[in-house]
Amino acid sequence: MLRPPASLTDAARAVLGAAAPTAKVALTQEFAQAWRAGAIAAIGGACAPDRPARPAKPELKAPREMPRRRHGGSQANRVALLHAVAHIELNAIDLAWDLIARFARPDLPRDFFADWVEVAEEEAKHHALVAARLEALGAAYGDLPAHDGLWAAAQETAHDLLARLAIVPLVLEARGLDVTPAMIARLEASGDEASAAALTVIYGDEIGHVATGRRWFDWECAQRGLEPVATYRALVAKHHGALRPPFNRAARALAGLAAAFYECPPP
Repeated sequence: MLRPPASLTDAARAVLGAAAPTAKVALTQEFAQAWRAGAIAAIGGACAPDRPARPAKPELKAPREMPRRRHGGSQANRVALLHAVAHIELNAIDLAWDLIARFARPDLPRDFFADWVEVAEEEAKHHALVAARLEALGAAYGDLPAHDGLWAAAQETAHDLLARLAIVPLVLEARGLDVTPAMIARLEASGDEASAAALTVIYGDEIGHVATGRRWFDWECAQRGLEPVATYRALVAKHHGALRPPFNRAARALAGLAAAFYECPPP
């Protein structure tokens, strides 16, 4: 990087405008380092593209059009699982930068931006980890179709920071806490310890991402004079629909997401 971007939102737009996954990862790593070093100091004004740039592959399909993933331990099934995770993590890079670029406001504390830069950097690490596992298995990200549901959630909440925080970290990433332990167990049972180790790293980091979402959801509720649990439940009902078990209550509790948020009816 010859010259850092003039502002953090400029950096965010550069990542969102990069189509190649390797470029998204590399730019995220460079900009996160520049931010921590103080080479990017200004936040910048809010402005984000409607959609991030994407590579020609994978083919994006509606979730209902995606083939059902088999849960056996064959290499093909493990590739399919890892490909799905790689796609989620690539979207997660863009979701973190989009949150920075789209919702930049003068009243938001600098720590807000620092937290989401850290999240973006960890999501880039996750995509790189899983892409490396796909390569080791003779595959690559883009070999299989993928669904566009994650960015549909971003578009649904593009108008409101509180809705974005409720749906992306506190619904979608929280669901990752529910399902990842079983994925790790399947990989271990098939003898793929390296892939299981990659997902274990992701699982630990995602607890922190949900905690970050919860912290800033509470902060934004306080600014608006809203009660967090009732507000969360109303936003989820409006923008996502019913939350269905099973829930990983232990991991959600570690992230500060109490059962009152997601149990129906609330305890």
